[in-house]
Amino acid sequence: MNASQVPESVRYCIIGAGIHGLSTAWHLARELKARGSGDGSDILVVEKSHAGSGPSGIACGVVRNNYFQPAMRELMAHSVQVWESDPEAFEYHPVGYLQISYDEMRADVAMIAEQQAAIGYESVFVEGEQETFNYMKGIFDDWRCTGVTSVLHEKKGGYAHNMATVNGLLAKAQAEGVNVVTDTLVTELAINGGAVSHVVTNRGLIQVDHVVAAAGPWVPKLWEMLDLPETTKIVLEGEIFEFPTWEFWALQEGTLDVDPGYLMNNEGNMPPVVHVDADVPLYDEDNNLLVDGKWGVYYKPDFNFGGVQGGYMPYPVKRPWRDVAIDPYGPASPDFVVGTDFRQVWAAALSHCQERFEGKASLMSHAPSGGIGAFTPDNFPVFDTFRENVYVVADSNHGFKMIGVGALVAKELVGETQALLEPFRYSRYAEGRLHPVSNSPYPWS
Repeated sequence: MNASQVPESVRYCIIGAGIHGLSTAWHLARELKARGSGDGSDILVVEKSHAGSGPSGIACGVVRNNYFQPAMRELMAHSVQVWESDPEAFEYHPVGYLQISYDEMRADVAMIAEQQAAIGYESVFVEGEQETFNYMKGIFDDWRCTGVTSVLHEKKGGYAHNMATVNGLLAKAQAEGVNVVTDTLVTELAINGGAVSHVVTNRGLIQVDHVVAAAGPWVPKLWEMLDLPETTKIVLEGEIFEFPTWEFWALQEGTLDVDPGYLMNNEGNMPPVVHVDADVPLYDEDNNLLVDGKWGVYYKPDFNFGGVQGGYMPYPVKRPWRDVAIDPYGPASPDFVVGTDFRQVWAAALSHCQERFEGKASLMSHAPSGGIGAFTPDNFPVFDTFRENVYVVADSNHGFKMIGVGALVAKELVGETQALLEPFRYSRYAEGRLHPVSNSPYPWS
């Protein structure tokens, strides 16, 4: 179906053709067919641009279970199963994941390791400064990172190619008969009798039974169309605090222009994804101080476009969400692409970790990269129903790795409440059921 063929009515209208929208469409079509209650023709995906035009299409593609929050770990273990179901279609590389951490994080990461073991998620935990160094030298003989005292080596997880995954999900959804229309902008959600009756687009009016809002950083705009709260009250230790419901953070990712084979391990094989959180001062090669305090980076080979790809800690966009220009998104943005500061810090961090990156700062790519994400008040996802028939998938920028959320949402859409999604209801704020907070420098770990 092309952009001009917008139906007058549909049972399920999914807004957004990224990871969540397409995964939900694919799994929902299968759920309907299995129950004999419909099929993919009952589902329409509406995309304002093209599939993968948001964060899903520019994501670094890391897949990990390493979360301090039990609910996040269980949700990610489920998603890894979906990744493993068709690694070829998703261009998924199950190479594993290394979380190397500073001492303040050691107890947190040890707890993660214990609870991964409890849910059957294979990992190895090593603690102690020398022990960590020795373990990493066994993987990379040029390892030289200081300021870390533990490593959690997840044997599952890894990374996937962003657009290959999007296109794989698109093909699966369309094979089930799902209609996907592009270049179709949602301009209004018409509410009648407490529920959304029509999705209004620049291509016409669509009568709907159910809506799934899975639009990534554009979810706040749909939230506003639903006339939902601009601020959220949170109960914390018996006190009530009020926060903006949405805040944007700028994402910092980029590439070092070397052959991706440059990052092979001691055996000449593709290594696990490397994530380092350190608490020592970070200097560039001219001994200029870049970071005086905690910092975190992650990196992996990129065999699709070439180079070593990864990122650094995001930073909050200090303005109300309505004043943030989401479009043009990603590399086309005039405001939210990485600059010299990121390139300097990331190159210095790579050199701090491995000798092979020494003297390579000049090879940092200057191609535009980065983007923004819409974060919830506690920086964790919200998966819940609003206005009776609108299922909101607000991933708080955890999105790409959570390919399995769509399978769970699909089951909820056909009436099966999913325990894995219960900790992510919006009601958790008013009820004080918040996720525990770790000592990571990242807002989402």
